Amino acid sequence: MSVQLKPSTLDGRLQESFSAPVAELYATATGPDASAALIRAIELRSFLAMAEEQVNRVRERVHDATAAGRDMDDLSADDLRMDAQWLEAALDARNGYRAALGDLLRTMPPPGQQPRPAPTAQPAVITPLPPAAPAPQRAGAARARRP
Repeated sequence: MSVQLKPSTLDGRLQESFSAPVAELYATATGPDASAALIRAIELRSFLAMAEEQVNRVRERVHDATAAGRDMDDLSADDLRMDAQWLEAALDARNGYRAALGDLLRTMPPPGQQPRPAPTAQPAVITPLPPAAPAPQRAGAARARRP
């Protein structure tokens, strides 16, 4: 299944922030007019969806291994320890992606409000000085040598 079709826990906030469904956001993010915020948000959303899928897979594996109807002889402490490590890693990734996407959505300008362009260096306007008054005839003249 494509990451675009996998649900994530922040899809509602993403749709609210960009005023469009997730599928439309993916299409817009690949276009030439996509904002940097949208591209980053879609990237983070993809990572989040994958991390949440990993959490679900490990959780289901643990549930299956510990189901009431299962034979206790099939239960392996080593397998459960490994699953616990995988679950911890997947939850850490999920929490990191949720935090990053939440921060991005919180700091974005409201929909419809264009960010102001960054100030650029303005060239200095140079005005010429008025012409200088003529120097006196002898000003700076060298003294004549005497023979």
